[in-house]
Amino acid sequence: MVRISRPRVLAAALGLGLALGVAGCSAVGTGSDDPSAAGTVTLVTHDSFGVPDDVLAQFTAQTGLKVQVVTLGDTGSLVNRLVLTKGAPLGDAVFGIDNTFATRALDEGVIAPVEGLSAPALADAKAHALPGDDGRLVAVDYGDVCVNVDTTWFAARDLTPPVTLDDLTRPEYRGLFVTPNPATSSPGFAFLLATVGAKGDGWQQYWKDLDANDVQIAADWSDAYTSAFTAGGGNGDRPVVLSYDTSPPFTVPDGSTEPTTAALLGTCFRQTEYAGVLTGAKNPDGAAALVDFLLSDAVQQDIPQTMYMYPVSTSVTLPPAWVAWAPLATDPFTVDPADITAHREQWLTQWTDLDIG
Repeated sequence: MVRISRPRVLAAALGLGLALGVAGCSAVGTGSDDPSAAGTVTLVTHDSFGVPDDVLAQFTAQTGLKVQVVTLGDTGSLVNRLVLTKGAPLGDAVFGIDNTFATRALDEGVIAPVEGLSAPALADAKAHALPGDDGRLVAVDYGDVCVNVDTTWFAARDLTPPVTLDDLTRPEYRGLFVTPNPATSSPGFAFLLATVGAKGDGWQQYWKDLDANDVQIAADWSDAYTSAFTAGGGNGDRPVVLSYDTSPPFTVPDGSTEPTTAALLGTCFRQTEYAGVLTGAKNPDGAAALVDFLLSDAVQQDIPQTMYMYPVSTSVTLPPAWVAWAPLATDPFTVDPADITAHREQWLTQWTDLDIG
């Protein structure tokens, strides 16, 4: 997931590979730049962390703690680094572990129990708790990875857009769908999981059918959406793309009230992002306070504008465009997190053998 200072559909172009990322740092508040200094709490996160400095400054004003932010690539890279450094953690708190990698982080013991949370959205966060977790990870936001269609393209050709996953294998949609590589892209992997959730043991046959219908595999979300997709701003020729449920509001042309794209809500995989305290943190109390702050009204209200996900808080007023054009899937596909951990490499190897090998 990539969400920086631009809409999610544009921010994701920064890439979502599963390789290790390069760390970056920023600091908010007052105090030493040394993350180990007293009065500092270090947050380890993915490259798309988007809470603005002025919001983090509220945490500093409330607690006296300076926030040091260390970014470690995408979600897969983040968890990999946490596991590799669990004997000497790179920070105090973590944000951005999602339900496709959460059980690995828990099984490896990199997340410690968190206590003393009291934010208004805590009850809402518990409604999104990771199945089987004992409360170490705290849900902060969530959203859906879904197939999107260029409705303008289909209307111009008097062709009804696809609706379901099965529709993507029908002959009238041959050569129209592009999706990122699951082995190199987080949304691509989420789509693979959607097919596993939908088809069970038949997911490989489904991908064979997609291949027979001339699916295009892009290296990452950026290549798929901004280059291959007809509504992505480039010269693409594919009017069906794997993206997000929040993508359509960002395709409303100037002077118009409706987007030129739509998310297919029968094709979605639900992603939830969590925060937690790192095992061995130098400032565990500060880390717990920061996790609590991520559930505060100040952060939760800002999430749609800066991280382009749905906040877990039910008291947040969503942007009007989201209410109109970015509804969540009512019945998204899911895969048990423990099954993802147990079979991730196997599924990726099988997919690679089917589509690349």
